Amino acid sequence: MWEAVKARWKTGLLVLFVGVAGLWVFSRPSAEGESVALPAAVETDTTRPEEAGMEASKIVVIDVKGAVVKPGVYEMPADARVRDVIARAGGLTEEADAARVNLAAKVRDEMMIYVPAKGEAAPAPEAVEAAPEAGTESGLQVAVNTATAEELMQVPGIGPAKAKAIIAYREEHGPFQRVEDLLRVNGIGEKTLEKLKPYLLVP
Repeated sequence: MWEAVKARWKTGLLVLFVGVAGLWVFSRPSAEGESVALPAAVETDTTRPEEAGMEASKIVVIDVKGAVVKPGVYEMPADARVRDVIARAGGLTEEADAARVNLAAKVRDEMMIYVPAKGEAAPAPEAVEAAPEAGTESGLQVAVNTATAEELMQVPGIGPAKAKAIIAYREEHGPFQRVEDLLRVNGIGEKTLEKLKPYLLVP
C-alpha cells in the first residue's frame, strides 16, 4: 500500500512539473519577437522635378527704355536679373549712365526698366521701376520726366488735358525734381496729387 502511495506521489509531482514547464515555455516571449524591430520610416522627397523648376520656367514681360541698343518689350524667365534684360536689349549705349542702373535687381512681370543717359535726370535712382505701393495692385508706375502723353494717361486720374499740361510744364521749366512740383501744373491740386503719387516716378 505504501508503495502505491509513493507511486501516485511521484506521478503527481511529474504531472505538476510538466505543467509548470509547459506554462513557462508558452508564456515566455519569443526570441524572434524580442529581436525584430520595425524599419524606420524613410522620408522621401515628393517634389517633382517639374515643380522644382516651375519658377525658372515662368515668363515675365519687361519694358526696356532709355539708353539701350534695342529698346522694347521682352519676354524673360522669372528668375532673370536686370543685366539679363539689358543684354537681351543689345546692351547699354555709349551714352548710358551705367552707374545709375542696378544690374543685380530681380525682374518682375510688367516691370519697366529705364536706363538714363549721362547727365539726364533719371526717373529713379536705380533706373528700375520701384515696387508698387500698397493699394497699387496693377504695379503701374510712370516716369513723369520722360513719359509720353499716352503713357501718362495710363495713370488713373490723368486724362488728355492733364497729360498735356504736365508735358507743357516739363518742356518749359525742365524736369520735375520732386513729386510735389506737380502741384504747379494746372489742374493738379493736393487731393489729386495724393491719388497720383503711387503711380508716379519722380527723382
